[in-house]
Amino acid sequence: MNDAQDLTTLGVTPFSFHSDQPLFRVNGGVSLHEALHHASDLLHVAKQLAEDAAMTKETDRYAWASHYLQEMVKAVVDDVVKVLDSPGNTQ
Repeated sequence: MNDAQDLTTLGVTPFSFHSDQPLFRVNGGVSLHEALHHASDLLHVAKQLAEDAAMTKETDRYAWASHYLQEMVKAVVDDVVKVLDSPGNTQ
């Protein structure tokens, strides 16, 4: 049984695919608390950028920035879920 405070990211979740190859990957060994806190911060900024892109003409750069931030958030959350769903974790 793992103590929730000791759980860390696996570092196996890739993101930002180009020609079917991932350019980036979530780093392993980061506490799940820190990883989720960072994901929340990234998601907040992505939401703000998406809102600006929706409200202002010629802001496609905001939409793309939001897209990439959301891709990073999804990878972090997916990596955390893999840890929480692993057979050895009973939390």
